[in-house]
Amino acid sequence: MKESLVIIPTYNERENIEAIVRKVMSLAHPFHLLIIDDNSPDGTANIVRDLQTEYPERLYLETRTGKLGLGTAYIHGFKYALRNGYEFIFEMDADFSHNPDDLIKLHDACALDGYDVAIGSRYIQGVNVVNWPMNRVLMSWFASWYVRLITGMPIADTTAGFKCYRSKVLRTIQLNKIRFVGYAFQIEMKFLSYKYGFKIKEVPIIFTDRTKGQSKMSSGIFKEAVLGVLKMKVNSFFRHFDRY
Repeated sequence: MKESLVIIPTYNERENIEAIVRKVMSLAHPFHLLIIDDNSPDGTANIVRDLQTEYPERLYLETRTGKLGLGTAYIHGFKYALRNGYEFIFEMDADFSHNPDDLIKLHDACALDGYDVAIGSRYIQGVNVVNWPMNRVLMSWFASWYVRLITGMPIADTTAGFKCYRSKVLRTIQLNKIRFVGYAFQIEMKFLSYKYGFKIKEVPIIFTDRTKGQSKMSSGIFKEAVLGVLKMKVNSFFRHFDRY
């Protein structure tokens, strides 16, 4: 049954990819998994191809020509999901910072509780972050505060990257008009979901920083988010958010 698709973008994740695939495949709910690999020089895609022989009906791989950005990877995955008829589409990292067990909670928030978007939230019940230095915790928390201030979104974790969307959300928000490719992509997706009036639920999770592989975070990503949020808010004044 093609109901739920988990999308994981990868770049140089050979240390994590087999473990994360096997964990998702072991969950009680029969999630399908799409890996979108940006031509990782460390052979991440080759590991996924080997695993496809074990999970031929549930594990899929899309490879791209190079490192093209997180946002474009997810949009690639969203379009794949819509073409193939999935109802619930998930975003998740490859490095176990998002606990795969929490996929069940995100799924149930949409499938059972009737929400259109479920967000794995680090800040809806205090600050639930493990292994981050204090300066990064503060930067992330204040980034969410800043986004709420500018956009008016009633979302505690506005930069979260662990989410579930109903297919109707992705069909409505016009994926070809998404402009951000880095950190701000996560904010833009939530902002559009909010502006179109979809029902959004924050599900408390514990975020654990990666223990293997290298983080893709950079100061440029935060700069895009700070400036991008202002531009996004201004542009929203000239756009209609009607659902048909």
